[in-house]
Amino acid sequence: MRQIIAAAVLSLAFFSSGEGFAAERRVTLRVENMFCASCPFIVKQTLARVPGVSEVDVSYEQKSSVAIAVVVYEDSETDIAALTAATSDVGFPSTVIQ
Repeated sequence: MRQIIAAAVLSLAFFSSGEGFAAERRVTLRVENMFCASCPFIVKQTLARVPGVSEVDVSYEQKSSVAIAVVVYEDSETDIAALTAATSDVGFPSTVIQ
């Protein structure tokens, strides 16, 4: 009986911490105002600094004013609003495309 109670208490502590429901997410962003070769680097570094982001890939192959950024992040640490705000804060507005 004590083991059952101990297991229940442990389970309750784990699930109430919120960490039991965290998940890795991937989002694709359309990033605007790309006008030079250093723009993708700036966007990548900006997104990489957002807490919870584990991977960033910025594609600027078309050399247009728009780039595509694929971001992998932990949803318990950040969200899409924080990612788009980070790029907008450095002059590169972004929106979700996938």
